This record gives sequence, structure tokens and C-alpha cells, in this order.
Amino acid sequence: MGKIISIVNQKGGVGKTTTALNLGAYLAYLGKQVLLVDIDPQANATSGLGIDHKNLEHGIYEALIGHKPIFEVIKYTLQDGYKIAPATIALAGAGIELVNLENREFRLAQILDQIKDEYDYIIIDGPPSLGLLTVNSLVAADEVLIPIQSEYFALEGLGQLLDTISLVQSNLKAGLGIMGAVITMFDKRNRLSGSVMNELYQYFPNKVFRSIIPRSVKLAEAPSYGRSILYYDPKSKGGRAYEKLAREVMDLERSKF
Repeated sequence: MGKIISIVNQKGGVGKTTTALNLGAYLAYLGKQVLLVDIDPQANATSGLGIDHKNLEHGIYEALIGHKPIFEVIKYTLQDGYKIAPATIALAGAGIELVNLENREFRLAQILDQIKDEYDYIIIDGPPSLGLLTVNSLVAADEVLIPIQSEYFALEGLGQLLDTISLVQSNLKAGLGIMGAVITMFDKRNRLSGSVMNELYQYFPNKVFRSIIPRSVKLAEAPSYGRSILYYDPKSKGGRAYEKLAREVMDLERSKF
């Protein structure tokens, strides 16, 4: 049965989508069957894998509200073993429409449960907010991975996110775990980055990934070409960092057995 990982941070611009799509790409490269679920209305993960979300007839929104079965909205990417449940423009109103639906917090969990056995990993790229779509991404997940930007104010709001995760654990998904935090946009020339890292270890003792994602022009450029860093520049520092992160995620799974 597939492992479902939700990539979550309500603070925008922290490398959340970059982490989701590149972690998925490298897990597939390492031989795993991977599904990326884009429930961010901005649809950056969808466009970052070369899919024109503006011209899609349907996507994850239709699955969430019950208009389409999940297997009908899943698309192939250019990479073997890597598929995506894309976001479309319609997803922007989903947070409001879900409010009146039965089991509104469990909609994503219910549809992913139908296909969980077909994948080794399902990665959810949620929106930069703590609304109903993010709650759905947490309830559907087995574990949460939190990207943290190594800059000033990076940890602002982290307490609120952890409170939300705790509420979900207490009321909706007791088994939800925190896989860990990954440091993104790291610049070793910046002394501030080191202080953020030290503070992060206090929040997540023994749960900070050894893999550190550097600030990288190549990582920023790749989505504009509809490519993961694996297919844009795998030998770049960003490419090597995400491959290391994927291997670390897999090692974590093996260590549990």
C-alpha cells in the first residue's frame, strides 16, 4: 500500500512545490511508482511538469466534489513511473464548495484510498494556507514533510502549522505523523541560514533531514520549461540535493521494518 506524504507549509515561497515535484521525480527515478497530487489552486506543480492547467477539462477538483472518479483525472508526465492528479482553475473555489459537502475533511482521503495500492508514494502539494484543502491534505496523509526556508521570518507561523497538525491528529487522523522538516533555499554564505538551522533543530529534534536544498537558479528555472530538475539539470547542486532527499526518504521507510 502506497505511502502518502503531504508537503505542507502555509507560508508561501518556501520551496513547497519545488520540493513536491522534485522529490516525486527522484523517487520515480529510483524505481518507485509515484503520483503527485496538486491541490494548490495556483497549479504550479501541474505547470511545473509541463501540463497546461488552463486547458484541462478536469482535474483533482472534479474528483474532490464527486463529479469524476480519481483514475479519470490522473495524467502521465514525461517521466516513466511518475503521474500527476493535476490542479485546474476550478480548484480555486473548492475550499468554499467543500464546506457544505458530507465528510468534507475526508474527501481527498476517500478518493486516494481507491488508488493507494497502485503507487509506492503519493505526494500531495497543498496550498500555502491552513484552509480546508490543507486539512484534506493532512487527513489523507500518512506523514507530513515541512519545507522550511533558511531566511529571516522563516519560522514565523510554524507554531500555528504544528497546532493545526496537532488538531488533525486529535480529531481527524490519529495516525498522522511528522516525517520531518527539510531546509530549503540554503545559502552557506549567509550567516542567518545557520542560525535558522540551529533553531529548527529545537522544533524538530531528530526530525530534520540531512539533505539541505540550496538556493539555486537552476531549480528556479526548471518549472518554466515544464521540467523537474532531474530532467533540466540533474548534475546541478539542486539536482543532487533532491536525489539525496529522495534516498533519505526511502531509507526512513526501510528503517521502520
